[in-house]
Amino acid sequence: MTRRHEPPRAWQRMLSGRRLDLLNPSPLDIEIEDIAHGLARVARWNGQTKGAHAFSVAQHCVLVEKFAAELNPKLSRMGRLTALLHDAPEYVIGDLISPFKAAVGFDYKDFELRLLAAIHIRFGLPARTPAELNALIKKADGTSAYHEATQLAGFSREEALRYFGVPPRATKMPRLSPLSTADAQALFLERFRRLAG
Repeated sequence: MTRRHEPPRAWQRMLSGRRLDLLNPSPLDIEIEDIAHGLARVARWNGQTKGAHAFSVAQHCVLVEKFAAELNPKLSRMGRLTALLHDAPEYVIGDLISPFKAAVGFDYKDFELRLLAAIHIRFGLPARTPAELNALIKKADGTSAYHEATQLAGFSREEALRYFGVPPRATKMPRLSPLSTADAQALFLERFRRLAG
């Protein structure tokens, strides 16, 4: 409970012991283990997916990185790492579905971008994703959303095509199976370590 004259707490304690200031995030307070731990416990589609486990943002990030590489086989290791981390801020802010993000407005997006910039700096990436890479990641993200929607979230093919577009031919259709939080966390960390070197 805050005292009367103290401002509300705007930081979160992480399991690593770091204290992340949410309003002014520092790259020094960001650890990949905290990101992996959080993303493995954040459910895509607000948890409205088939299976014994939720389909986590950690699994989604690995899938987007895979699709980005399929769409551009010459994508650099750093480009792939950027794709893997595209939703990393959700380890703190959760995965708000797109309709809710639209209702919340631009303040939310600004907050998300500040946190993403700090994450990028922490891992040696440009603070802002270059436009061409951003477009590729958005395409890979939409491809992932299409497959998640049709395989796990109960969308018909027609609905998924309307909201997420036609998956590019350059991508292979995955067979999606939600993992336990421990397995999703391990999968994300393994991909990060391979890409980060």
